[in-house]
Amino acid sequence: MKCPFCHFEGLKVTDSRDAAEMNAIRRRRECLNCFKRFTTFETIELTVQVKKRDGTYEDFQQQKLLNGLAAACRHTKISHDQVIVLAAHITNELMQAQVQEISTTRLGEMVMKHLQALDPIAYIRFACVYKRFKDLGELEEAIKTIQWKDEDKSLLDLKGLL
Repeated sequence: MKCPFCHFEGLKVTDSRDAAEMNAIRRRRECLNCFKRFTTFETIELTVQVKKRDGTYEDFQQQKLLNGLAAACRHTKISHDQVIVLAAHITNELMQAQVQEISTTRLGEMVMKHLQALDPIAYIRFACVYKRFKDLGELEEAIKTIQWKDEDKSLLDLKGLL
């Protein structure tokens, strides 16, 4: 590794901490040439193959999961930091399961389980893309499966409309 400022290869680690929300180790480094400090993150590479609907495989990418969650959670009560933690939590579940392969179906179900518990709007947004609803009836069925909390009912009583 080289210093991002002067490109010198001599560096020392001044501090090292776990960054659990990102499945990473945070390291503060100092250049032995220009003495500037910077932070690096070392992440564990998860080698899980994701089997897509068309039968092809691709490597699991936490960033892709993060992007999907961020899109579903945009303009909801779920903050970006919570989205990062949720993506890390789902990635940890995959690591704990020690699977070499997972289908997009199973991965989508894991995401929907967490989103349903956090926010009904984020859940429905994700479900619309993931399940590829073909008509309004399928959307209505998804809405009926939501475990409604009292504060959700007071904001928008969709259950009463169905």
